[in-house]
Amino acid sequence: MAYRPDAWALAVLAAALIAAAVRDVRTGTIPNAITYPAILAGLIGQAVFGGADGLAAALGGLAVGFGPLLILWLLGGIGGGDAKLMGAVGALSNWRFALASLALAFAAAAVMAVVVMIRNRIIRLTLQRIGLTLWLSVLGGRADDVVPGGATVPFALAVALAAAAAWLDALLGGPISTAMGAR
Repeated sequence: MAYRPDAWALAVLAAALIAAAVRDVRTGTIPNAITYPAILAGLIGQAVFGGADGLAAALGGLAVGFGPLLILWLLGGIGGGDAKLMGAVGALSNWRFALASLALAFAAAAVMAVVVMIRNRIIRLTLQRIGLTLWLSVLGGRADDVVPGGATVPFALAVALAAAAAWLDALLGGPISTAMGAR
């Protein structure tokens, strides 16, 4: 049987993702007032309702959701709210759900970025920024310090869509949860 979050976790996750997506679309920011309570609710709720195993699941999910995006945040590729929001997804679920959501969020954000690049005619600028980010990551700098602009997308919207897709996949026993051996 595929992973299915508890009703309380799903409700908290849905509320946090909707609030974050709306805020990110409108302002380009995800406030700590959304992410920190969601992470805390995940850690406490998982411990209360799942004991030590629940807390371990929350910590594993937090690490898988937050860790990779922390690196991108430090390199200037995304905002801190994006990383913390993905950490909340993990804290409210487990590492498998966080990993599936993260992969789907990257795919959704890539599609959104291509649309923005084409619509705003900034393909070259964005590709230069990506190349510079990769180069500066070797040298220890940040691309946003050197090349302003480039395609930006509301990553919280991508995360919300991805988590919904991952949840539906888990609910229906779809290919993602089956491939990950989620039980």
